[in-house]
Amino acid sequence: MATAKDMLFSPLRHLRDEMNLPRAARESRKLDSKGLPMSDPGLDEVINACITWLCRAQDKSLSADDGAARNYSLINGWSSSYPETSGYIVPTLLDYADEFANAEVRERGKRMLDWLVSIQFPEGGFQGGKIDQQPRVPVTFNTGQILIGLAAGARRWEAYMEPTKRAASWLTDTLDEDGSWRSHPTPFAEPGEKAYETHVSWGLLEAAKVAPGHGYEDAGLANIRWAISHQKPNGWVAKCCLDRPDAPLTHTLGYFLRGVIEGYLFTNDTALLDAALKTADGLLNAIDTEGRLPGRLDSDWQGAVEWVCLTGSVQIAHCWLLLWQITGDERYKQAGFNANRYVRRAIDVNGQKDIRGGVKGSFPVDGQYGKYQYLNWAAKFCTDSQMLERKIRTSE
Repeated sequence: MATAKDMLFSPLRHLRDEMNLPRAARESRKLDSKGLPMSDPGLDEVINACITWLCRAQDKSLSADDGAARNYSLINGWSSSYPETSGYIVPTLLDYADEFANAEVRERGKRMLDWLVSIQFPEGGFQGGKIDQQPRVPVTFNTGQILIGLAAGARRWEAYMEPTKRAASWLTDTLDEDGSWRSHPTPFAEPGEKAYETHVSWGLLEAAKVAPGHGYEDAGLANIRWAISHQKPNGWVAKCCLDRPDAPLTHTLGYFLRGVIEGYLFTNDTALLDAALKTADGLLNAIDTEGRLPGRLDSDWQGAVEWVCLTGSVQIAHCWLLLWQITGDERYKQAGFNANRYVRRAIDVNGQKDIRGGVKGSFPVDGQYGKYQYLNWAAKFCTDSQMLERKIRTSE
């Protein structure tokens, strides 16, 4: 509980912290305090700007290894490469290259794959954290995210088939009998079982598509069904956050939901679709007409924070649009469009190069998720969701 002394000096501490921020961080915070701009840069402008920013993240990484820098910070500048998210950035680059016939972006995706293969552990797993963080140990979640990229590479080039199989086999072999992974948690999050590891299962399903007959899909589906057992009747999910299971991030809820949807698309099992719809409907209760979705949600789908996790917003928007394609329910399409537009309005497509096309961890920028940072996975998920919206609008 705050004391009278704490309350007296809190404004002074806030002022001191504000004055110690670099100018760029102070200006961004001041701008965000005025609210989102009214103007929407548009789908094509944002897609191209996000891809350009991801390419810059590859070029500016402090580790200079062809991975993507984890983030650009308004306080500390560019970081070293982040294997986990570089893994699932790969299919975004390759899909963009296919859609727009961009050979340079395709080559960048291939270079990123080559770097990932070079850091794979002999048994098939991948490390957690940034490339220069310790301890360097194999981690379930990070391996699953990189597997998504390896499978996308194996679909195009034979050279990535063997690394794909090694990563998928390691995940399959380390799954517990009840469908949860417990033996190789990340050292960079709170301990405990994680329902959002359905996003690892998605990696196994992608591996099963390019390398069938190894039981990868059985392991992935076992985990998805384990995770669904922690879903509440209203669709909210326990054990679904990095650090606050009572109020999970929309980011980790988005992971959970996408994994369940991919499980349904792989199997056509209506039980998986029903589970996805329960969570998707719960999330509909939390978004407003502007497209604002609070960054953390409690078990009644009420916002637990004032800031928005932009990453989670576009992940969930993508899931809603996928569910519209499956069900034809217009609520999902409208919510997906609204959430996408909200995030587009938060993106600067004309600023200086280090932030142009980048996506902040939070809006406002001083929110507690990726505070004062532009995150590479935020730009990745934003690109994916805007590209799906573009496809839907083009087909209408």
